[in-house]
Amino acid sequence: MELMIPLESRGSKSMYEQIYEYIKGEIRKGSLKEKERLPSTRVLAENLKVSRSTTQMAYDQLIAEGYIEAVPHKGYYVLRMEELVEMESERTKPFIREADSMDGDLKIDFSPRGIDLSHFPYNAWRKVTRDTLVEDNKEMFLTGSPQGEAALREAVKKYLHSARGVNCRADQIIIGAGNEYLLMLLHQILGPGRIIAMENPTYKQAYRVFESLGYEIIPVEMDGYGMDAKALEESKADIAYVMPSHQYPMGIVMPVLRRQELLKWAGKEKRYLIEDDYDSEFRYRGKPIPALQGLDKTGRVIYMGTFSKSIAPAIRVGYMVLPEPLLHVYRQKLKFYASTVSRIDQNILYQFLTGGYYERHLNRMRAIYKNKHDILLGQLRRLEKDFFIQGEYAGLHVLLTSRKGRREEWLVDKAKKSGVRVYGLSSCFIREYDNNRPATVLLGYANLSEEQIKKGVKLLMKAWEV
Repeated sequence: MELMIPLESRGSKSMYEQIYEYIKGEIRKGSLKEKERLPSTRVLAENLKVSRSTTQMAYDQLIAEGYIEAVPHKGYYVLRMEELVEMESERTKPFIREADSMDGDLKIDFSPRGIDLSHFPYNAWRKVTRDTLVEDNKEMFLTGSPQGEAALREAVKKYLHSARGVNCRADQIIIGAGNEYLLMLLHQILGPGRIIAMENPTYKQAYRVFESLGYEIIPVEMDGYGMDAKALEESKADIAYVMPSHQYPMGIVMPVLRRQELLKWAGKEKRYLIEDDYDSEFRYRGKPIPALQGLDKTGRVIYMGTFSKSIAPAIRVGYMVLPEPLLHVYRQKLKFYASTVSRIDQNILYQFLTGGYYERHLNRMRAIYKNKHDILLGQLRRLEKDFFIQGEYAGLHVLLTSRKGRREEWLVDKAKKSGVRVYGLSSCFIREYDNNRPATVLLGYANLSEEQIKKGVKLLMKAWEV
């Protein structure tokens, strides 16, 4: 049979959605009857002048929702439909709405935590997802290794070694659903009574996790090179949480000499460094500096990373590399914990990594972010008489520090009244914030278009009377 489906090439919905909705509608109305054979994906694609992958995606969705079935060597057939219950939300309301962080008349949000999802590799992700479920693999739905699938850990190990200089075996890696879970697991490995030193200011989510676990936390001031090694020694801490690749929020890239000082500190007694390799994928000047873990010769660095920034936050896959002494503790006491990432998601990510899709996506995003970074810096040059610009060599945000003694609250409030959201540095400090510090705001650019960046800076100049 032939299906004459009216398609709108410039419609708001994709081609595959239009095909899917048309066939579903015909089935629900009874125009397509039970056991009626549909045209093959190839024939339908030829008739509609679209790609075969488009018709295949439409059929896959219809199969998933139980409207049609694929009979091996025969084709696609309409399934029997009992009386259907109409749900108000079906297809008229998306399951997930984009979070609306803008309130009132805000037009531009310079969020330092945002990423560019408009360039997410949807086609590649669909392909590896389809390939993962193409066969009836029962094992995929069983409980897997507590540490994460061996194949994925091997792929992560190879990536970390080639891209970040991390030296480890695959069995030292633990896969988990985000850094929060991995930090909670690490708490059970390290045990209670530890004193944790954190850079100040710092990534507050990690601070909140440590605080909720009952650890004593000592804020350690930074200089222009990162956590002050002398102040760390004086803190009496035995664990230090650092972000040497691109410290959040200050944007400092820790030089090799300071890294060596921290490793020397960790070599004493039972001390450890937790290396959060934040934003390590995005660097815009010089060669990437290898991870601190790669310099570690005594097994004192706990290395942590995530795919949240490089792929998407919803992926929720992080990894932790344990040094040998802590790996032994994990195996003795905690290996009964099941993995918090499904085997299906792990296999999808494994194929994404080993199929070359991740490398291509990362290279593309580096170029896109570099372009946005350069545009933002170019626009901010007009503010240099009034502000210092910091943290511009890596990561996805920059900092503006007032030269004229303006208060942070004034900068944030004036920007908001002009329709722009900027983020005060004070929210990243542990405990009390010194109001005598020069006012500093963070400007993230990843989730903004080039025009939004230009418009946002123009509005800020007007708001701050620059």
